[in-house]
Amino acid sequence: LTGTSREQRAFQYVLAHAIPGDPHHILQTFDQWCYHCEHLSCVGPDKGRIVERVLLEQAPLQVLELGTYCGYGTVLLAQGLPPGARLYTIEGDPRYAAVAEKVIRLAGFSEETVELIVGPSEEVIPHLQEKHGLMKANLVFMDHWKRCYLRDLQLLESHQLLAEGATILADNVLFPGAPHFLQYAKTCGKYHCKVHRVSLEY
Repeated sequence: LTGTSREQRAFQYVLAHAIPGDPHHILQTFDQWCYHCEHLSCVGPDKGRIVERVLLEQAPLQVLELGTYCGYGTVLLAQGLPPGARLYTIEGDPRYAAVAEKVIRLAGFSEETVELIVGPSEEVIPHLQEKHGLMKANLVFMDHWKRCYLRDLQLLESHQLLAEGATILADNVLFPGAPHFLQYAKTCGKYHCKVHRVSLEY
């Protein structure tokens, strides 16, 4: 009825209520909107704690996010980066990317820290090294289309974009589910797998 998308409405709420330049408060404001107004498929605070723990333990210098959506996960990742680190985030839908760009910059992250790349992941990944300067990702956060998880992991492997000992964090692998990705990760012999059982966001 308003002619605006849920994502745009959420951003307007964040813009009106969040403290600019305060990533933690921006995430909290998103959470308030999602709990009390409209549901968005953001990572949310429960799963967010797992992401924060991994960032704290590993201090990755090059991070890749697949599926920017509204920028919630991007801000969550960016606020936990060590000094000098860089985050690359890929979003296939230009409408979501337009909202995410505003959210990321509102949180206070410059293009030197967070680069948002708009385009289908299967087209962007092969050119990450020469076009964007991502040599080896220490951490990859997958939160895009579940059917793309396995294809994109294998693309990262074939283009040698994973640093030795890299961590792949993949959201929603049980529901809605990414069974082929899970089977590959468990049986290919390249990864140690751990499944975190959490509630659905919000």
